[in-house]
Amino acid sequence: MTERIPPAAASDGSSDGDRPPAVRLALDPVTWKEISHLLVNLPASIVGFVYAVTMLATGAGLAVTVVGLPLLAAGLRGSRQLGKLERERARRLLGLRIDEPSPLPVRRTGFFGWLWSSLKDPVGWRAVLYDLIRLPWGIATFTITLVSLFVLWPVLPFIARGLTNVDRAMVRGLLSPSDELERRIAELESDRGVVVDTAAADLRRIERDLHDGAQARLVNLAMGLGLAKEKLLEDPDAAASMVDEAHGEVKLALQELRDLARGIHPAVLTDRGLDAALSAIASRCTVPVKVTTELETRPAAAIEGIAYFTVSELLQNVSKHSGARSASVDVWRTDERLLIQVRDDGRGGAGVDGGTGMAGLADRLGAVDGLFVVDSPVGGPTVITAELPWRDRRNEPAR
Repeated sequence: MTERIPPAAASDGSSDGDRPPAVRLALDPVTWKEISHLLVNLPASIVGFVYAVTMLATGAGLAVTVVGLPLLAAGLRGSRQLGKLERERARRLLGLRIDEPSPLPVRRTGFFGWLWSSLKDPVGWRAVLYDLIRLPWGIATFTITLVSLFVLWPVLPFIARGLTNVDRAMVRGLLSPSDELERRIAELESDRGVVVDTAAADLRRIERDLHDGAQARLVNLAMGLGLAKEKLLEDPDAAASMVDEAHGEVKLALQELRDLARGIHPAVLTDRGLDAALSAIASRCTVPVKVTTELETRPAAAIEGIAYFTVSELLQNVSKHSGARSASVDVWRTDERLLIQVRDDGRGGAGVDGGTGMAGLADRLGAVDGLFVVDSPVGGPTVITAELPWRDRRNEPAR
């Protein structure tokens, strides 16, 4: 079983899956859908043209007043909705899959923020252009298709295919997302939400660990020392025993704080880099682990930290769930990517939906343009590959 996270970038509507079947003389269902699309072009183009002209004339004519620009902004948002209807019509009748443009950003800057984001919306303006140029085309396609139904019906499938191919090109050119940059912005907005959620979960975990661990021990320590102080004169032996217990509580609290600090960012990673830090993780694994790190320089601290915690989580899964007898960790750099591969000879069957924390790892890597690939057939072996973007650590050589 092989899973790849995150999913590939959205299609721009020009993939092979959007191409209709070859044209035949018979009027098959695909041809009838194309004919229906061409006949509906006229009423749809009339509605769009009237809306666009009315909106532009009203907004431009009243631009010198207070209400002109807000009307124009509202009209552009309405054009977005007309474009959405046209994409849906092309999807149902032409089999054309066009991604929805990213929504307008929600800015808490009041009325003027809403006005500015609406007026400079490229999606709305391209929808207006689409509505303006569609009227003559809608009249032409309606007339040609209607005449062909009665006069040129033997070659109607070929005529319909040629006309609808122009429609497909117009929808792709004017109603698809602006470009790769817009899709990238949408992905980054989604990834930002993942990062925020992950950071909030980490903060809650740290707070819970402090509250239930070291803080509780320090409270017990303070109470124990208070009782020992009261008994110091009355019963020195009992007071000494209580001080010994408090000393033990101090050691345990310090150990828990060290473990918590290691979970936030281990000192060995900061001081000595990935090789030493991953070797330390491997030494704590219940399965023998061979670590191979081939890095001439150290990556940026953020990338290094993500790589460390990825390997740490994967080796924990090996210890708890794999039933493996041995495992290996390989880390190397290829061009501008940092690659991590963790193998084990366990029972296999791992996946991002198996409840072993891999979905969280996939989200964390996806938030920084990384990839997470799981190859774990039932019966094993399991090979998990993580890929991160490489960023150099300035003025700090590998150690």
